[in-house]
Amino acid sequence: MGFDTNDDAGVYKLTPECALVQTVDFFTPIVDDPYTFGAIAAANSLSDVYAMGGAPISALSILAYPAKGDLDDLEEILRGGADKIHEAGCVILGGHSVADEEIKFGYAVTGTVHPDRVKTNAGAQVGDALVFTKALGTGVIATALKRGIASEAHVQAAIASMLTLNRDACEAMLKFDVHGCTDVTGFGLMGHGLELAKGSGVTLEIEADALEFLPGAIEYALAGAIPGGLKNNREFASGDVEVTRELAPEVENLLYDPQTSGGLLISLPEKDASALGLRRIGRVTAAGGKRIRIV
Repeated sequence: MGFDTNDDAGVYKLTPECALVQTVDFFTPIVDDPYTFGAIAAANSLSDVYAMGGAPISALSILAYPAKGDLDDLEEILRGGADKIHEAGCVILGGHSVADEEIKFGYAVTGTVHPDRVKTNAGAQVGDALVFTKALGTGVIATALKRGIASEAHVQAAIASMLTLNRDACEAMLKFDVHGCTDVTGFGLMGHGLELAKGSGVTLEIEADALEFLPGAIEYALAGAIPGGLKNNREFASGDVEVTRELAPEVENLLYDPQTSGGLLISLPEKDASALGLRRIGRVTAAGGKRIRIV
């Protein structure tokens, strides 16, 4: 499984019982505290392995840092990342760094999965329920932080969400007959939902009232704290999105908000959705009209 499926990670079959899951992700700081930035970068990098139904086993760090930058801050970034990687039961084998005036950090992560249990973004089936594991709004809140208008409580709630590994959600979903899965990150709910819908040849019907937003997210979207990635996501995906009800502009914006270390969007039979115990946000219908329908 490679780039052609637009899946969250590549999968390489080694034996009939074991395949490798491989992914890479890194980005610039989105919070002020270096330790927290490193931990969030690690959680985000690990997420793609969980989205494929895999278990991470090893990681290689990727670092760009100013040659004359503060070494204490650098130590904290690496420590935060290492602590989160180890929380996942994963080991750091090494990495690579370059001198760059703009800080960037993340990991290339390798995991394992049984070849018959890979969860892809091309497996959603008509009649499935859609569940989602986290609240939306990290992009808008990070933008509000940069503008100096975010409250500490709202920032901390967003950080707590970004620091939460998708491990527990992955382990929970593997107990059921999950048909499709993707993690919602930089392309936002609409962008990643669109990839799931197109890959599976279906339409996703998403209930706007069922979505959960991080504290402050709607407030900051209303105040105009709109990240550039949100605008790009809207341009990319909105042509395939049909809004069938009146929706406040700030809420509609958050559908496209780029997420960092976002939740898993899972497609599974209706009978299993309630047993899984995660937030149900919609259902999968036969393809018709646009690929995503907001109701």
